[in-house]
Amino acid sequence: MASSIDIDGAADTLSVTALAQRTSSVLQRLRDSARSARADERREPTFPIGKAAELVGRTPAAIREAEKDGRLPQPPRTQNNRRVGYTLAQLNDMRGLFGTRPWRTGTDPCSVIAVQNFKGGVGKSTLSVHLAQYLAIRGYRVALIDCDSQASATTLFGYVPDLDLTEDDTLYPFLRHDDIESLDYALRKTHFDGLELIPANLRLFQSEYEIAARMARGQANLIDRMAQGIASISDRFDVVVLDPPPALGAISLSVLRAANALVVPVPPTVMDFSSTAAFLAMLDETIETLADRGMAPTLKFLRFVASKVDENKSMQKEMLNLMRTIFGHGIVRTPLKDSAEIDNATARLMTVYELDGPVTSSAVRNRCLAYLDGVNSEIELEVRMMWPSHAARLRKEGRA
Repeated sequence: MASSIDIDGAADTLSVTALAQRTSSVLQRLRDSARSARADERREPTFPIGKAAELVGRTPAAIREAEKDGRLPQPPRTQNNRRVGYTLAQLNDMRGLFGTRPWRTGTDPCSVIAVQNFKGGVGKSTLSVHLAQYLAIRGYRVALIDCDSQASATTLFGYVPDLDLTEDDTLYPFLRHDDIESLDYALRKTHFDGLELIPANLRLFQSEYEIAARMARGQANLIDRMAQGIASISDRFDVVVLDPPPALGAISLSVLRAANALVVPVPPTVMDFSSTAAFLAMLDETIETLADRGMAPTLKFLRFVASKVDENKSMQKEMLNLMRTIFGHGIVRTPLKDSAEIDNATARLMTVYELDGPVTSSAVRNRCLAYLDGVNSEIELEVRMMWPSHAARLRKEGRA
């Protein structure tokens, strides 16, 4: 017999089945509306010549000269003969021409960053996606792997995970079948040149049980499965960003084993700080257990990001100061403040980096971009310090 509940004294009692059907129907309409609106918008970011020159590392005059003498194609123009903004692909062509690509060398390790906390609602996926897109804008070759069955990161790329994707489009086949040797089958191009995505959907949750059951039967090597998958594609990328589930399960363990860097988002609230303290204690215990088996991860850096910050709340200001005292240089200096610009972009299945203009106001958008760029630039510096070919240069420039 189906269970039932009374909704605010409604005349009829609704079954869970009926509620599920009604909410699914409404959700389907919302998804269709969002997908239709998204399809009508220009999704790839564009940059005016001044910003393009800054990102490429040359002057606007150098870009114009290269266009004039044919080393770069002439930019498209409007009917009024005004330049159309440059795409990221065009910026990367410029970097190739001018020799300013920031790629790692073949002897530098691929940076594998897990953005992880065992509590949901801390801004993990928001940070993961904006970090991946920021690095792509800066010219790095980036892969973002959505390891979370909730698929928030996948959704921010415009997919409706359980409608647009099957389990074969995700990590699931690779985690399930030992004879699949590469993750290449799951990589898909995105609207950011140089950024590829391995998406997720709800079916990925099933792999948690399957991996745990197989590990319980003695297949401990499964914890290395994610590392094996990343190794199979890492020669194509400078940075791999991992967005794992907000829990210490089989997939999170596999992510931790694969990562060589860890970024932990922490909202400055008592509840989130308490959860992070528990996360760190559990992380320490987990690393010790892995070390006993000769499987401890080697983390090149561990950074904390104060996320979803509202400094108008006195308690958050106090907690933020406490976090800075405790984490010291481990906390990113720039707080990622709560912003209506992020909320409005997310509601459009987009990110702040791909919006053509402000959804709220120019002032709010500029502040939001300053927070995002501040956080991501500090993480970018940590990434470059992992690479011997970059670290010496950074030290010489006095940036390290």
